[in-house]
Amino acid sequence: MVGVGIDLCRISRMLRAIRSRHFVERVFCPEEIAYAEARGGERARAASYASAFAAREAFCKASGVSLAEVALGKGFCLLREGGVPRIELAPEVEASFLPGRSKRLWVSLTHDGDYAAAVVVIEGEPPP
Repeated sequence: MVGVGIDLCRISRMLRAIRSRHFVERVFCPEEIAYAEARGGERARAASYASAFAAREAFCKASGVSLAEVALGKGFCLLREGGVPRIELAPEVEASFLPGRSKRLWVSLTHDGDYAAAVVVIEGEPPP
């Protein structure tokens, strides 16, 4: 293990933020938007966006990559395939941490009440 990060995001705060389409399109990738918008009610959509944002923050804490690079630079996408979350990184973000070393990302998401949380673990080759 070469990095671990955790983050918590308040769903009610995200509920207010996602009322701005500009915010949604600036921060989230099209796949995240499609997933959240298919969730049904406003609160369910906000919970989905909150968990995706928490995953970004947790990744930044685990990797040392700046939040601006992943949240505003479109370098990060949280995919959910068959109920299993997975992080996809843009090549420039992938190359910006642990360069030249193989790595694997693990992400776990949860939400309850007014909070969404994410944990990211990075496994990687030991340094040479």
